Amino acid sequence: MFAADTLSMEGYKNRFDSVIFDLDGTLWDATGTVAKAWQRANEELNSIKPEQISKEMVVSITGMTYDAIFEKLFPYVTTEERNRFKAVFARHELEMVKETGGELYHGLQETLAYLKTKYQLFIVSNCQNGYIENFLDYSGLHGFFEAHQCFGTKTQPKDENIKDIVNDYQLQNPVYVGDTMGDFEAAQKAGVPLIFASYGFGKVEKGQIASINSFDELQQLL
Repeated sequence: MFAADTLSMEGYKNRFDSVIFDLDGTLWDATGTVAKAWQRANEELNSIKPEQISKEMVVSITGMTYDAIFEKLFPYVTTEERNRFKAVFARHELEMVKETGGELYHGLQETLAYLKTKYQLFIVSNCQNGYIENFLDYSGLHGFFEAHQCFGTKTQPKDENIKDIVNDYQLQNPVYVGDTMGDFEAAQKAGVPLIFASYGFGKVEKGQIASINSFDELQQLL
């Protein structure tokens, strides 16, 4: 069951006018697919990072911006080499996500259908351009979301992208659903409360207004 920290269950049902979602670790798990994309890029460029890129390693960087990811993984190469790898990986990631997708979390479509009757729904992620579109194509969930924003659009941090969605669609009482401390910090900077998806890839110890252990618990909470 979910844990509500500040409001009663009925209070949540009447508080918000919109829900903004993180993607990886919140709506689906594509870490296995992304790990394979890393390996393809690695092999194409003669292994500038010789060890295998594991699913666990992908989990550890999920939610970071593209620039931060490549700086963390490749601190020992030149900026030119890093940018070259970034471009090759980006191509493989989009190709593989489009081809094989990821694991949609339990109850995703049913829960979104329920939420859509009450809220405006959006996605804000730190991914590259095209990644959210491929998620929507793979899942068939285009009709549930009014808009989405990502790091690749303007290369700006997640909190600014959340603010853009709030301002562009004149949202009065949005809530953000995410699974990492980075999501919590971005939501805080944007002035939006966070529901923590504890089934995802990260940890948020305190500050969230509620925590859910599975995606479909949003039907009880909201």
